[in-house]
Amino acid sequence: VQLQASGGGLVQPGGSLRLSCTASENIFNFNFMGWYRQAPGEQRELVALMPVGGGPNYGDSVKGRFVMSRDGTKKTVYLQMDNLKVDDTAVYYCHARILSRHYWGQGTLVTVSS
Repeated sequence: VQLQASGGGLVQPGGSLRLSCTASENIFNFNFMGWYRQAPGEQRELVALMPVGGGPNYGDSVKGRFVMSRDGTKKTVYLQMDNLKVDDTAVYYCHARILSRHYWGQGTLVTVSS
């Protein structure tokens, strides 16, 4: 399984970005797909998690600002990030899980700065 994440970049506070994660196989094969992030010197934290048969759940720090969605025909999940804050600066990782097997994308850097 390969996960290819893209869409990171530099954005000003209050701006928006959309991350994409394309899988090498049908995304509905996974029990869960999600996004995590890791800021410098910090532990990796959950951003959004979507089960195969349900809607997404979000970390408290991004609720109301980030939206996770998916397009099975493109084998892709998205993370729409609005009203970005400096504290959102991190490397964002796409994650997928099948039972006890975990898969990670390579990470895409999001920098929020004026």
